[in-house]
Amino acid sequence: MRAPVSELDPATVWHRFRGELRKAVNESTWHIWLERMAFRELEGTTIVLDAPDDIRTWAQARFGRVLNACAEIVLGPGASVRVAAPDEPAPPPRRTVPAPPKAAAAQQLNPRLTFDQFVIGESNRLAHAAALAVAEAPGLAYNPLFICGPPGLGKTHLLHSIANYVHEHGGGMTARYTTAEAFTDHFVAALQGGDMEGFKALYRGVDVLLVDDVQFLAQKAKTEQEFFHTFNVLHQAGAQLVLTSDRLPRDMDALEDRLRERFEAGLVCDVRPADRATRLTILRKRVAQDDVGEVDPQALELIADRVDTNIRALEGALIRVVAFGSLTGRPVTAELAAEVLAGLYPELNRKKKAVTIKEIQEGACEAFGVSMEALLSSSRTQPAAFARQVAMYLARELTGATLPTIGRAFGNRNHTTVLHACRRTSERMAADREAYEAVHSLMRSLAEH
Repeated sequence: MRAPVSELDPATVWHRFRGELRKAVNESTWHIWLERMAFRELEGTTIVLDAPDDIRTWAQARFGRVLNACAEIVLGPGASVRVAAPDEPAPPPRRTVPAPPKAAAAQQLNPRLTFDQFVIGESNRLAHAAALAVAEAPGLAYNPLFICGPPGLGKTHLLHSIANYVHEHGGGMTARYTTAEAFTDHFVAALQGGDMEGFKALYRGVDVLLVDDVQFLAQKAKTEQEFFHTFNVLHQAGAQLVLTSDRLPRDMDALEDRLRERFEAGLVCDVRPADRATRLTILRKRVAQDDVGEVDPQALELIADRVDTNIRALEGALIRVVAFGSLTGRPVTAELAAEVLAGLYPELNRKKKAVTIKEIQEGACEAFGVSMEALLSSSRTQPAAFARQVAMYLARELTGATLPTIGRAFGNRNHTTVLHACRRTSERMAADREAYEAVHSLMRSLAEH
């Protein structure tokens, strides 16, 4: 018997609705159109979803009836679904079904994110091996395990893989996956609701705790303190901790020293952008897994060649190419892929032109408004420091020069300085849209000269 709407918390509604929706459509429809929609809120008996611009209108028009039917299964007759843009302002406050504090921390595991589905390459081999070792022997292999790297390279996949493995093969052991942001939200809700004992039991009573994006704990003093105590209790009890971040512990300057020291006490490993062979394997596996129909192998090779930033962008490009072919009734060929990618990534449609380090330095000076003298100096003031880091990053990306050669071209710096500059630029591009645009704008201008 269905529980009254007033007794259902939003997390339960979303979980049930998502399950009904996935049963109502085929696999390719789910992965191409509906999987990327996210729960925003529950407005009475209306489920409000967030959807990216490229799927929102089509999803509402094409699947509106299916969405509403699934809502009625969960909430009863008259229930409906509204698909909103992620940046659309929330409507005026209205009465909604309140969520109990612990619902804020509920993180549904994705059953598709397993070790079997993870594609291993040179860029992630150590991280995968360490994650598997931790899953097979929690608390005994590497504790804590700290995985770092830019967004979209598989860190979250590894966390879900560990949790899914423990739940299936752990002999009753428990694993909890959360993000630093969800941990913070749940902690605040527990403080306000007077349920700290329940909060502590939830996080300190597990065998494996997996926390994504721990860099977001920085500058949240009370949350950092609570996480510090949670970490200590679990570690002393022999429970396994696995953490991910977009940077190394030593580069998390805003985090308390005592937390950074604990993060570095176990195994720290990184994931890097996948090489071409790994990208191609990922695409082939996704095509087979999602059963998207006939795809020309040359189309996959073209996507693997063109999209090398991260796995999320790679899979997103594949989904868009397949979706475009489905909508237009055209076969998924290399020509179709080139057409779609030319619109998505116009800079990739141009042939990369060989450039010199000198040209990159001159381009960086012009783009960031600094002199060549400042660029090559030891000054750490902005914008000279950022311009220098970007120039070193592009020198590594666009030329065949070795790290020592690049370092000599920038005032006889050593290769570790160049590596640091490349890492800092990658991190800033991942976290700052303006920085990303500035770097890619400079890259395009260099290719056009």
